[in-house]
Amino acid sequence: MAGPPPVTVAHYGSNPLLRGIGALSTLAGWCSAAMIVAAVAITCQMIFIRFVLNGSTVWQTEAVIYLVIAATLIGLPYVQRLRGHVNVDLLPLALPPRARLALALLTLSLSILIVGVMLWYGYEFWHLAWERGWRSDTVWGIKLWIPYLAIPVGFTLLLLQLLADLAALLTGADRPFGIEDR
Repeated sequence: MAGPPPVTVAHYGSNPLLRGIGALSTLAGWCSAAMIVAAVAITCQMIFIRFVLNGSTVWQTEAVIYLVIAATLIGLPYVQRLRGHVNVDLLPLALPPRARLALALLTLSLSILIVGVMLWYGYEFWHLAWERGWRSDTVWGIKLWIPYLAIPVGFTLLLLQLLADLAALLTGADRPFGIEDR
């Protein structure tokens, strides 16, 4: 019986900047996991309050929603570092090494462009909530800039990770799509 497949992690060689970005992505992954654990704990507390104590809950549902969304956004760079996003590597496997490199450069460049646009508009949205003092229209009435901060932070961290992946590819520290040449 075979064990789980090996985890593919982006390689950075001895470059301290790229290794630092990788460590930052790992920290973001741990923070994301902590947010998920907190959301589960709050959900359990909410269930206890509602169904055991027959009480009402004010902030729990909203907090869980914001925590799960933030965990998703903050966890993006860690998933990228582990190459955990869904991908189909049939085309990269079929290509010769130089074409594989060109495809990897193209996909990373397009990803950087798209994430840069998301970061730009995400920051703009967060700043608008900050500037105008938006609050949620629930009883809790949380200042919305707090949960919205996960948007620019998450996309900034993902952009850094993508740039580190691109630099590792260009310097030869990592292979295109993590596939070794035959």
